[in-house]
Amino acid sequence: MARFAPISRRTRSMDVCLMIEGQEDVTWDQWVSLALACEEHGFDSLFRSDHYLSFGHPADYGALDAWATLAALATKTERIRLGTMVSPVTFRHPSVLAKSVVTVDYASGGRVELGMGTGWHEGEHRAYGFPFPPMKERMDLLAEQVEIVHRLWDRDKDAVTFEGRHFRLESAPGLPKPLQDPHPPLILGGDAGPRSLRLAALWADEYDTTFTSAEECRDKRDRLSAACEAIDRDPGTVRFSLMTTTIVGADEKELHGRVRRLLDMRNDSSDPAAWIEKVGQERIVGTVDQVLERLARYADAGLDRVMMQHLLHDDLEALALIGQEVIPEASKL
Repeated sequence: MARFAPISRRTRSMDVCLMIEGQEDVTWDQWVSLALACEEHGFDSLFRSDHYLSFGHPADYGALDAWATLAALATKTERIRLGTMVSPVTFRHPSVLAKSVVTVDYASGGRVELGMGTGWHEGEHRAYGFPFPPMKERMDLLAEQVEIVHRLWDRDKDAVTFEGRHFRLESAPGLPKPLQDPHPPLILGGDAGPRSLRLAALWADEYDTTFTSAEECRDKRDRLSAACEAIDRDPGTVRFSLMTTTIVGADEKELHGRVRRLLDMRNDSSDPAAWIEKVGQERIVGTVDQVLERLARYADAGLDRVMMQHLLHDDLEALALIGQEVIPEASKL
């Protein structure tokens, strides 16, 4: 396991990242504004979904390609890290995916990260003609893809030959090698089931879960540690992160205003206060003080970074508030 470096919670702060659902009609101008806001306000990274079809407005909303977007944003930014959360195994051959990531690694000066997953949106696959096999087969695809990507990035391998059930490579030169040494961080994730945890223990630099309370995060972190220990990997070499909807207000009036905008986008007439109560502990929704209290609980549960799913794409003031009031305090957790 020498390819993984230890991560010490005693010397690291909680990183705050932005996560954007790119399939929800995010325009190029919005992407640039969001990326520059992340740079200005201290976000560690900007992640984006890798989808082609909107969840709520499939007939009306467009989506720019994930990896082409990241390559272009790499030339517009200087500091923030860039990545997908996550790229489905059903969309690209692993050789193509590995090459796309390396391209963004060079374009960004070594700031790219790769999230990989099985895919889940059956309607999206049907609409665009992607096969959508059962979950077991998609997990098999993921296992082969992760290994192929790793081997193509391996600096000790001049060419890669691989013969699996789903993919075959014959003396494929994995050139150029990534700019980052040993390679761009690889993120796997899910609901902490046995197979996803084993894959993460074998290959991942980070395990990400979604829409989870602090108590559930602690349990998943413990299961991840056990999976690492089962193969003699130091659990301290894998980061643990959470992606969840985040809405922050300077006070309750501002918070409820942002929630109202989100509900209106969804044609939902719910009362903002009732909606906040309903989403409970699985989303980070609150005033600055409430959000900081939630982040402290997540840090205590073993979380290394949070990916804040920001659904109001034009609301740059919210990002400024997070940068001014939340990120400096999160750095102390």
